[in-house]
Amino acid sequence: MFSVLCAHELATISDNKSCTLYKKGQILFHEGTRPLGIFCINSGKVKVYKIGTDGKEQIIRIAGQGDLLGYKAMLAEEYYPVSAETLEDCTICFLSKHNFLETLNESSDLNQRIVKQVCQEHGMLVDEVTNQAQKSVRERFAMALLKLKDTYGLDGHEDGPVEINLTREDLANLVGTATETLIRLLHEFKEDGMLETQGRKIRIIDSRQLVKAARMM
Repeated sequence: MFSVLCAHELATISDNKSCTLYKKGQILFHEGTRPLGIFCINSGKVKVYKIGTDGKEQIIRIAGQGDLLGYKAMLAEEYYPVSAETLEDCTICFLSKHNFLETLNESSDLNQRIVKQVCQEHGMLVDEVTNQAQKSVRERFAMALLKLKDTYGLDGHEDGPVEINLTREDLANLVGTATETLIRLLHEFKEDGMLETQGRKIRIIDSRQLVKAARMM
């Protein structure tokens, strides 16, 4: 996101940001609270989720290295519509609202990048709503695994098998199904040779079969 900035603007951000090591399970921000700045993930994974009227957690997405969190609510001057929690030990940088807006006002390139990012995320949200309405749980699970492959494959292992380290409950909340259904689908996908499991880790070994299962071809 910040690669479009000039050296002076990057130096300003570097001087004003604070980087913190968060342990697994720590909350970055709660739904319904007011944004004070933006979070940038340096390393680790964060789940972004919303609590439904029934009290059940619905995971919106898994964010990883390089992702910005909280900027849309901050720019809209609204409360956070979601919560964010670390899934593992993370290094996360924070930039105050004042410093971020100051940089945004000085950089037309960053403005354009932010607008593009918002539009892309809106398109992804529309696709997600459509998938929840039209695709079966099996298809949604396959799609979720493919998205997680991208997230967990960011460390240079995109071309080989990728390990996904999520609890079964978190995975079920991401797909939008019961944990029992998720466990059954895991077994079926293992039987079909698409993945392997070791404890809570899922190892994707046949992405092409997953694409077919998601009906993306």
